[in-house]
Amino acid sequence: MYHDFNVCQPADERGYLPIADHGLIGNLRTAALISIDGSVESYCVPNFDSPSIFVRILDKDKGGHFSITPTVPFTTKQSYLPSSNVLQTKFLNDKGVATVTDFLPRQPSSNTARPLLSWLIRRVEVVRGSISLRMECAPAFNYARSPHTLEIIPDLSIPVPDTTPDHIHNKALFSSSEAKLELDLRYVLESSLAGVPEPNLELQVLDLTEKGHLGHSVFCNLELIEGQAVTFILRTPPERTYPHVAQPSTERAKELGIPFEKLVLGASNLRAPDDPVLTRALVHELLETTNQYWNAWIRRSTYSGSWKEAVHRSALALKLLIYEPTGAVVASPTFSLPEFIGGTRNWDYRASWIRDSSFTLYALIRLGFTHEANAYMDFIFERVKAKNPDGSLKIMYTIHGDKEFPEEELTHLEGHQGSRPVRIGNGAIDHIQLDIYGELMDCIYLGQKYGKPLGYDTWVAVREIVDYAVSVRNDPDLSIWSVYSSRGYFTRPINGLTHRDREVRGKKKHFTYSKVMLWVAIDRGIRLADKRCLPCPKRLEWFAARDELYEVIMHKAWNPEGQFFGQSYEDKDVLDSSLMIMPLVFFSTPADPRFLNTLRAILRSPERGGLTSNGLVYRYDVNKSDDGVGGEEGTFCLCTLWCIEALARAGEFDKAMLSKAVAMFEDFLQYTNHLGLCTEEISDAGEALGNAVQGFTHVTLISAAYNLSRMQAKLKI
Repeated sequence: MYHDFNVCQPADERGYLPIADHGLIGNLRTAALISIDGSVESYCVPNFDSPSIFVRILDKDKGGHFSITPTVPFTTKQSYLPSSNVLQTKFLNDKGVATVTDFLPRQPSSNTARPLLSWLIRRVEVVRGSISLRMECAPAFNYARSPHTLEIIPDLSIPVPDTTPDHIHNKALFSSSEAKLELDLRYVLESSLAGVPEPNLELQVLDLTEKGHLGHSVFCNLELIEGQAVTFILRTPPERTYPHVAQPSTERAKELGIPFEKLVLGASNLRAPDDPVLTRALVHELLETTNQYWNAWIRRSTYSGSWKEAVHRSALALKLLIYEPTGAVVASPTFSLPEFIGGTRNWDYRASWIRDSSFTLYALIRLGFTHEANAYMDFIFERVKAKNPDGSLKIMYTIHGDKEFPEEELTHLEGHQGSRPVRIGNGAIDHIQLDIYGELMDCIYLGQKYGKPLGYDTWVAVREIVDYAVSVRNDPDLSIWSVYSSRGYFTRPINGLTHRDREVRGKKKHFTYSKVMLWVAIDRGIRLADKRCLPCPKRLEWFAARDELYEVIMHKAWNPEGQFFGQSYEDKDVLDSSLMIMPLVFFSTPADPRFLNTLRAILRSPERGGLTSNGLVYRYDVNKSDDGVGGEEGTFCLCTLWCIEALARAGEFDKAMLSKAVAMFEDFLQYTNHLGLCTEEISDAGEALGNAVQGFTHVTLISAAYNLSRMQAKLKI
């Protein structure tokens, strides 16, 4: 799958690229966005929620970047290697073609000989003719807030064999004491064709301080011909101190009277496993084993339905969002990308949402990835056991399981295409959104249906969650779409605002979606107790609460004049596409006239009072429902996919609806980017908006494809 562009003209000033024009690589600790013109645009080290060292996508001048781009006019194509998350960007010119292969190393699951290397590897190779390129590595530590120093020094870990010209490799060492982080940039030179010499390369100082950088950068100009390759390695040096190992050399080998290769091996053995001697063989091995890792992982998929390529690409994207040490799934690896260009809806999604749990687990289970599903369940159960004193849960947790994710505005960054404010952290972690108990209990129920059984102590904790849902079923909340726009949790006063100075946006109401999901929480608790024969002292109370809540929803959320379910008991005249969830969680049947009327109302265009435009679905009408944030937004990918799945389920009783669902799904796939990746929203002009890559979108894409395929098979269509 490729993306063709018109000819790009090299320029001194490089602006912003559209959000969709990026691919994602990762290592199950962190991830990096790579643009179609060969720039690392977003990269946080060492974890997803760590401060960024590159965030050019949010500030083109001082955000930090690591670019490898031709200095001659070129066109570009970008694709993943087959069944892999190794990304390749190709630059084409009349006189030559170069490829840049980007990845963060992974070892095969069976190989534990080497620890995970915290390296970003970028291999550039000319495969036809010749081409001129420029490499710039300009880190901006701690979200471009912390100064750093630069040293260009000899790299003593590069072996120099007899056949290599007398070339001393150098490396760039970036150090930021304030950010408590060091990076070094190294490189390996090689030639793959006989008679073609290795390229020449010299790292030089690049001064970008006039653009706002807080330290010097490095660059080099490359004149490469067919067969020549350079591999750049940006890494965080090992924290431990090891004995100094001198550079292996032919002279030293002659002094010792041993072959050069044996000297290299000996030097390698003296080094720590996470600080190996940098050789061509190692670079090739890392690329090969990383590609093998992704190939082997996706082969475990049991999916056999239609749209297999899109489903597997979504699965690979979802895998990139898993934080392996805890099993958590990050909602998105990026932060503060706008939901509307120039707007204020810019949030940090580098956390794990309880709301995403059941949908994520469902997608993993349906594809046969039980290891990831069980790891995620373990993460969820740890959160259930660590409830708040009143029995409640946070709506999200950090990927480490923490309950604090303090929000702050980075006023020094201009935002993507001027979309301010730029936010890190998310104050919504303290929000009251009661729907999460439904998603949580549905997640636990699915896990029990397909995974390992609950232990008694865990069941007691789960039972308390159901009791809490029963106790708050009649309370108002801020619901699924609410936001928490915080000015605070600053470590120091900014613009006169001090610690915990914040502003709550939105208003508590009796939101229909929240009520439905509270019903789900109680229902799944009852089902669990019955199917697992678990003790349930309050069984009758749960039954009564579930039935009462169902009746209240049917009376207080239903708009008899408009013949649809309203967004809340207070706003029955407002449509909300989150209510497409009703048949998906078995609150109603897909053939229920009330649900079908709501579905048909949502499918109307905004001009006719609906929420669907060009086959894409808005969350709600922002002009009718004030969430306190202001600004515009695009259609929501999640809502579009929920609508498609609801149509598919209704298609069991009306084949026309199934046909409509298939058409909408295939149309939606055209809005994924050139790599098959999804963002959060899509603008009226078809542009990707919001954080990328968006996990919730990919898991609902998998769910929609699975149920569309299942319904087609059932109806023999």
